Amino acid sequence: MNIADLRKDYKVASLAKSDVAASPFDQFEKWLNEALAAQLPEPNAMTLATVGADQRPSTRIVLIKEFDRRGPVWFTNYQSRKGRELARNKFAALQFHWVELERVVRIEGLVEKISDEDSDVYFNSRPLESRIGAWASPQSEVISSRAVLVVRAAEYATKFMLNPPRPAHWGGYRLVPDKFEFWQGRSSRLHDRIVYSINSENNDNATKSVNRWTIERLAP
Repeated sequence: MNIADLRKDYKVASLAKSDVAASPFDQFEKWLNEALAAQLPEPNAMTLATVGADQRPSTRIVLIKEFDRRGPVWFTNYQSRKGRELARNKFAALQFHWVELERVVRIEGLVEKISDEDSDVYFNSRPLESRIGAWASPQSEVISSRAVLVVRAAEYATKFMLNPPRPAHWGGYRLVPDKFEFWQGRSSRLHDRIVYSINSENNDNATKSVNRWTIERLAP
């Protein structure tokens, strides 16, 4: 099959400015809950985009683990490529693609580390194998074979037994949003795109204030 011939007409739903919540956090929570209720495969998976010192963008899939009015949170190795890139350039973007609902959400903003205490709480809730894996994997580094990981995992399992502490190089990030886009697929490629942007004139630094956000429609 020629991939250029692949076509799909989107007809599941629509999205108007009058449909969306005044707060993008409320709108995102609504869509996320609908994705969870639909039992989609990995509805918590999101693409994280960062930019390196060489100005080359890179993306990878991470999992949202928390969400509140401060923004979405995920956990990873701070020494990985994404961690190194975020240390240099704290701007990043996230994207959720819920194929079955014909929806995309894009979130942009500044990234910050969450507290060590909050990272400890989540780390200690993970399965033992995952906690050992956080020690065993020198994420994003070149290794000679999978055997390197197996050996390192065995070494750390022996060292820590049932109580591995959180590595200092592993923890949570939060993206503090200044822009949300909600995309709903529509027929004939005339998709609905609703964007929330920070309204600087009404930005009183109250993160729960809906008046901070300007809501606009974009052409598809």
